[in-house]
Parts: sequence; C-alpha cells; structure tokens
Amino acid sequence: MTDQAAMPSRRYANYVLFVLVLVYIFNFIDRNILSILAEDIKADLGVTDAEMGFLYGTVFAVFYAVFGIPLARFADVWNRRSLISVGLGFWSLATAASGLARSFGVLAACRIGVGIGEASASPAAYSMLSDYYPPRQRATVIAIYAAGVYIGAGIGIFLGGFILEWWAAAYPDGNSPLGLKGWQAAFMAVGIPGLIMAVWVRTLREPIRGISEGLVTKPHPAPFRVLTSELVAVIPPLNLMALKNDSKVLRKNAIGLVIIIIGSFVLVQLTGSTAQWITTGFGVYVTFSWIQSLKIRDPAAHAMMFKSKAFIYTMLAFPMTAFVGYGAGFWIAPLLMRAHEVSAAEVGLYLGMGAAAGGFIGITSGGFLADYLKQKFPSGRIVLGYVVVVGSAPILLALLMTDSLVTAYWLNFFLTAFSAAAGGVPPSTAADIVMPRMRAIAGAFYILMNTFIGLALGPYFMGQFSDMFFASGMTDADALRWAIGVSMLTFIPALIFFYLAQKHLPGDEATRLDRAKALGETVD
Repeated sequence: MTDQAAMPSRRYANYVLFVLVLVYIFNFIDRNILSILAEDIKADLGVTDAEMGFLYGTVFAVFYAVFGIPLARFADVWNRRSLISVGLGFWSLATAASGLARSFGVLAACRIGVGIGEASASPAAYSMLSDYYPPRQRATVIAIYAAGVYIGAGIGIFLGGFILEWWAAAYPDGNSPLGLKGWQAAFMAVGIPGLIMAVWVRTLREPIRGISEGLVTKPHPAPFRVLTSELVAVIPPLNLMALKNDSKVLRKNAIGLVIIIIGSFVLVQLTGSTAQWITTGFGVYVTFSWIQSLKIRDPAAHAMMFKSKAFIYTMLAFPMTAFVGYGAGFWIAPLLMRAHEVSAAEVGLYLGMGAAAGGFIGITSGGFLADYLKQKFPSGRIVLGYVVVVGSAPILLALLMTDSLVTAYWLNFFLTAFSAAAGGVPPSTAADIVMPRMRAIAGAFYILMNTFIGLALGPYFMGQFSDMFFASGMTDADALRWAIGVSMLTFIPALIFFYLAQKHLPGDEATRLDRAKALGETVD
C-alpha cells in the first residue's frame, strides 16, 4: 500500500467529517422531533408527562445503549462506513414507521427500532475520525461531529412545529390522507430522506485503523463472529453462555440480577411506572453482564477501561450534566407552549434556530478550547466540564423564572451554547486512555452511560416530578418548571466527579502504553 493510500488527504478527511456531521444531524432530527410533537401526541394518545419522558428517553435510550455495545465492538473489527450506512437506513425506516402508529405501544416499539439503528453511528464515527485526524485535533474534530446533535435537534424542533401547523391548515376538517395526524406526518417527513443519506455514506472510504498514531491494527479475520459473540453477551439468557465456565462470576451475576429485580420492584411501587423500571432494570442487568463477559473475552480492553480511575470518573461526570441537558432539552418546548400559550410552529422556529446556532457555536468553540487546554496541561480538557455547569446552571434558572417569551428564546440560545461546550471531551478523553482497537468500545461505553443517566432518566424524572407537582395543585406549567429546577441538583455530584477525573487523568494517560504492554497488547 502506498503512503498516499495509507494517509488520506486533509481535504478528503474534511469531506468525511462533513458527511458524518450530516449523519449525526439526521440522527438527532429523528430523535428530537418528539419534543415539539409531545403535546399533540399526549392529546391524541392520552398519555402523561412521565409516559412522554419514558417514550422520549427510556424506551429509546435503553435499547440504544444496550445495542450500542455489540455494534461498537463490531465497529472495532468491521468496516465502519458500512455499519453507519446500514444503521442509518434502519433507524430512518423506524422513524418513518412511527408515522403509522395508532397507539402508545406501537409508537414505543418504533422508538426501540430508532434506538437500535442509531446505536450504530457514533462509536463507528468516533473511531473513523480518530484515524482520519491526528490525536492533537481529536477533541476539535469530535466536537465538530457532535455539533450535529444541536443542529439536528434544532432542525427537528423547527420541522416538527412547521409540519404540525401546515398539516392543521391543509386539513382543518381532519380529512387527511390515510387519516394521518400532523405528528404522524412529521415522523414520515423526516424519516424517509435518511434512506438516501444511507446510500451516500456507503460511498465513503474506510481509513486504516490506527494509522493516525502509527499503531496500525491488522484487519480482524472473523468480524461477524465477533458481532455474534457480542450480541449473545447482551441478550438474556444467552448472555450467561459467556460466563458458564466461571462459577464465581455466575454467582455474582445471579446476585446482581436479584438486586436489580428488587430495586426495580421498589421503584415501580414508589412511582407506579412499571414500563419505566422494567425497561431500565433490563438495561442495567445487560450492562452488568456485558462488563462481566468483557473481562473474560477481552481482559485487556476491560482493564484499560475499568482499571482507569480517570476513565470511570469521566464516564460518570459528563452524563450527570446530560441528565439536566437531555431533560431540559426535551421539556423546554412543552413548558413554553404551556406557560405562554404559543403555537408549536413559533416555539419550534425560535427554539430550533437557537438550539442549532447555540449548540454549534458552543460545541465547536468548546472543542478548540479543550484541545488548547490539553496542550497546556494534561487534564485541560476536563475544564470544559466546569464550564458546562457554571455557565448553564444560572441561565437555566433564569429561563425557568422569566415571564418574557423573547427572553426565554435568547436564554435558550445561551443555555444550549454552554451545555454543548464539552461535547467532544468524553469520547476524545476515552480514546486517549485506551488502545486504537478499543476506541469504539470505549466510546460506546461513554454513550451507554450518557444515555442511561442523561436520556433514560433525565426526561423521565422531570416528567414524573411534573406529574407529582401537578397532582399537588400546581398548574401544568408551574409543575414542569419546578420539575426542571429540582433536577438541577445532579450538577453537584457532577462537579465532584470532574475533580476526581482531572486528578487521575494525567497519570492514566502517561502510563497507557505501559499498561497495554503489561496486559499483553502489541505496541509497535
């Protein structure tokens, strides 16, 4: 292979980055459009705030996180471009199918499909981009990629509001094609174009794994065997097959399962949310079993990740801020519609533009700043975590308290900018701690934690608190306002974990190759 073939040009690398940003935009359009459609879905299907939080967060997040692990492992051994293409096609079909839903259960099933499909994208993209760009630019590049979160979320809110209003004007008597509601038409409108995008992604060139660091990894001889073993590891009761030869591990697994069942039962009794805690318990058990099996199947990857205190604390700190970010990101649109009696189209336009612009500015500038600080001192990137908390907390409080709709729109812009600032830090930090062949799986574990803590729990708990406050006599707007405010307490443990991650990161990065060698890894 020639050097030119081995090292892609900067121009082509930038082209790949552009296409992957578009993929991530589609990812979050399909995911976040539910926010602006929430009030119409509630009215049409007769569901509560807690159930909407479950629909947006938990049922999507658990399957997104659980299947993210085997698909990330697959990305570490197979063609990443092809994996992203297939996943994009699958989640686009599931999004379009949501437009045919006539019940809460069918809509939840479609959200599961969206979650499974979207799980294929980011771990593979993190890994690809880490091979197209040198390590010194890693946080910047991943931050640019992650800007798709906010652009897609903003476009999703805008498009959803626009389609709702247009559909209502076009079919005021309800005599629409196939009897579709506006929210159903919105799902179809954003899902179908993703199929074309999937074909485009398939045309990208796959980079040589590890080329950016001179740690070239040989192609795996049996990638689909790896996928099969990873799927078995996360699907009960097949997951026990990987543990069957170790009685001690099996006992720990059984004890963990009992604890999770008891915990889920208690939470069901306390909240009345059966589906929420059964689904969450399933996800927690699968994750617990997968970590056990990883230690048996790939002890080096397990040790590089879970024996690194910096890795563990980073994987806890940033998801704690995502608890507020995901929750507020979902509920601010319904809050403004309730508090100010404004249309979905107007809220979608201004919140959507604000989220897209603020998120892009915040995450790209945060990526540049993170890489700059990384050059100044080893744990510099973690500083962006403090920026998120200190910057977003007072802005969110002001947004909740203001009586001015225009002020709320502007505050949402600045809130999104600060909340997005650290988007490139966790996956780039994870990539710096592990070896190249482990990048996708390390990135997937971050996504898993971010999804469980942030997406599965944030929107649900805010919805649950909202239902509780509403039942106590508050208006629906005040109940939601207080629910978001109370949830901001998770910033406190986040700050503690940021400090601990920053403390341990320099040592763990400095000893990466020595730790890998001690674990039997080949380091050229």
